[in-house]
Amino acid sequence: MKLYRNRFERNRRLPFAGFIIWLPLAAFIVLFVLFYGGIQSVSETGAEKQKESLETALNRSIVQCYAVEGAYPPSLQYLKDAYGLTYDESLFFVDYQPIGSNIMPDVTVLMKKGGKP
Repeated sequence: MKLYRNRFERNRRLPFAGFIIWLPLAAFIVLFVLFYGGIQSVSETGAEKQKESLETALNRSIVQCYAVEGAYPPSLQYLKDAYGLTYDESLFFVDYQPIGSNIMPDVTVLMKKGGKP
């Protein structure tokens, strides 16, 4: 029979001891997932804003060309060369269809699937 108790000896195990050990790791994983989701949301919003900005810049350049020269630009490359239009070609595809010199061209801006903002 023991008359003394060893202070380094555990008498009983806490019921949630395993849970307490894994709690910081679980909290870190949850915070990381939330942070990653927030970053994805911000980048998608930024890409949409870039698309809207490109559409506005295209329309302004087309109208400016018509006002200055009396005819709509014959191609997208002409807008790039003569009016300094620039955009990220790895992120956006611009379909420029001239209809005539006195009819505004049909312009469509599409975001590429593999492009990253």
